[in-house]
Amino acid sequence: MHLVWSDVAKLLLAAALGGVIGLEREAKHRPAGLRTNLFICVGAALYTLLSIKISGNSTDPTRIASQIIPGIGFIGAGSIIHARADLVTGITSAATLFVIASIGMAVGSGFYATAIFAAAMVLGVLWLLGLFERFLNLKVMIHCYEVAGRSAEDVQSQINGLLEPLHSMMFNIQIAPTPVHVRVRFECDGTRKKQARIFATLRDSKLFDSVAALGSVQAE
Repeated sequence: MHLVWSDVAKLLLAAALGGVIGLEREAKHRPAGLRTNLFICVGAALYTLLSIKISGNSTDPTRIASQIIPGIGFIGAGSIIHARADLVTGITSAATLFVIASIGMAVGSGFYATAIFAAAMVLGVLWLLGLFERFLNLKVMIHCYEVAGRSAEDVQSQINGLLEPLHSMMFNIQIAPTPVHVRVRFECDGTRKKQARIFATLRDSKLFDSVAALGSVQAE
C-alpha cells in the first residue's frame, strides 16, 4: 500500500504541475491548454513509473520512457500552424509540451524538487518574457477585426486603402451580409504598436458603420 500511495502522490503532483502551466496556456487561448498539458504531464509520469516497475532488475528501465520523446514530438507538431507563407504559430506551445513531458518524467522518476523548479521556471519564462516582448514591441501577432458597411466590395476597398500606408494587408477574410449592412471580418499581422495603429486608423476613418477589434487570433 505504501508503494501504491507513493505512485498516486507522484501522479497528483504531475497533474498539479501540468495543470498550473496549462492554466497559463488556457488563459491565453492557446491550442494546447489546461487538459492537454495536464494529460501529457501525467502520462509522462505514468509511463516513467511503468517503465521502472515493469523492467524491475531484468531490463533497461529507460526503454519505455525513452519512447515518450518521439510521441511528444508528434503531438507538438500538431500544435504548430502554418498561418501564412512567412508566419508560423504554435512553436512555443509545442516547446511547452516538450518541457511538460520532461517534468512528468522527473516526477515519475522521483526528482520532485527538479520537477517543481522546472515548472516554476517555465511559468516565469511564459509570463515574464511575454511581458518583456510586448514592452519592447518585438512580438508579431495576428489580430482579428470586424468592420460593417454598405457593401462588401466598398468595405474591402476602403480597408485596403487605409492599410496601404501602414504596409499591412488583410487575410482570412469572411463576409456576412445582414438586413442592415455587411460585416467583413479579417485578420492582420503586426506588432502590438502596429495593431494599435491599424485599429485607430479604421476607427477614426468614419467610413464604416462600426469597427471592432476582436483581439489576437493565435500568438505564442
